[in-house]
Amino acid sequence: MPITIKHPKTEKEFENYYELRWRVLREPWNQPKGSEKDELEDKSFHIMACDDNNKVIGVGRLHFNNKEAQIRYMAVAAEYEKQGVGTLILEALEKNAIENNCKAIVLHARENAVGFYQKKDYELLEMSHLLFDSIQHYRMQKQLP
Repeated sequence: MPITIKHPKTEKEFENYYELRWRVLREPWNQPKGSEKDELEDKSFHIMACDDNNKVIGVGRLHFNNKEAQIRYMAVAAEYEKQGVGTLILEALEKNAIENNCKAIVLHARENAVGFYQKKDYELLEMSHLLFDSIQHYRMQKQLP
């Protein structure tokens, strides 16, 4: 299955991008549409993975805190998990962080994603927040070259 990694550009692409983010990260916990966005959307670097029919199958976002980048809202559609989609998105986000002279990337991984990030050389720093009273997150970091 060919996967294309790209930036959402059109209104329709952003609509599909946010739809997947909401469907994977918010809908299962009965969160309203709109909860998949925050105040940094316009200042962030967005990436999406699309299948050969241009269907959005994965998303990720990077924003910058001085010389540190933060990954947020990584999501892959359930039917595409464990097929390399998350790796392609992560590589694109890391590449952008390096191009922007960031020294490190931080993120708060859901418990079920910690192993994925550890395989990609992210260090588990500490337990962080509990989202929706049920999803434990862990603060992780990766030093960049």
